[in-house]
Amino acid sequence: MKLILGMLWFAAVVLLPVRVADASDMLSAGEHTATINGVALHYTVAGTGEPLVLLHPFGACAGIFAPFDASLGVYQRIAIDMRGHGQSTNPSKVFTHRQSAQDVLALMDKLGIQHFKAMGFSSGGMTLLHMATLQPKRVDAMVLVSATPRFTDEARAIQRKLSSPADLPPPVLAGYRRCAARGEPQVQELVKEFAHFADSHDDMAFTPATLGKISARTLIVHGDRDPFFPVALPVEMFGAIPVSALWIVPQGDHLPVFGAQMAPFLSEAVAFLDEKPASAAGGH
Repeated sequence: MKLILGMLWFAAVVLLPVRVADASDMLSAGEHTATINGVALHYTVAGTGEPLVLLHPFGACAGIFAPFDASLGVYQRIAIDMRGHGQSTNPSKVFTHRQSAQDVLALMDKLGIQHFKAMGFSSGGMTLLHMATLQPKRVDAMVLVSATPRFTDEARAIQRKLSSPADLPPPVLAGYRRCAARGEPQVQELVKEFAHFADSHDDMAFTPATLGKISARTLIVHGDRDPFFPVALPVEMFGAIPVSALWIVPQGDHLPVFGAQMAPFLSEAVAFLDEKPASAAGGH
């Protein structure tokens, strides 16, 4: 009898306080880390409302979206450090956009989120292309900024020139360093992974037929002076994705949504996500 009572006391006092965080815990405001596909995936949650997944460019982190918080306040923002970036780990030391998409979809499963809207910049947008083709019914609407269906010769030439962080333009290198929670070794690893894209041919290889499977309403934003991806590529995506709108930013570089363009971009993006497309984007 004493043994049984002792076991009951142990369960009540020792075991019960230790519980696995449920989806509501993991969606509370603040910073979180979840074990997903063998990596520690770090993400932040802010606000309430409909879930909006935010995916950063390569070399950056979830913090890049902080200036957008006020304009995106109608959503519950889930900003994710993709594998190997920010505070997320990547033991494999290999980054593919398809694997990144599988990570984010698995995180959505863990959070109990079946449907969501999303915004992705550059590699974040390429991750979204995989998500929207792997599980088309889950992404209701998305905004792709400076994404591409495939790597071009221009992009590969730039990628092949990278052998160390010193090869990055100073403002880009500063961005890598701001986000690298593990310091210079993480920066070096990310540069190495970025350079490997030059010889990657099966990760970003979307055809018009594949893009045609996307059911999400899609706003495509692209600069007409993008050095990586010529304007013909967003035009191609616009023609292939069934419900899409295209905004070519005049004199726009890669990621032409900061600085003077931030306010008009956010106005257009929020209107599109809210199913009230403004006049700046043409759609079909």
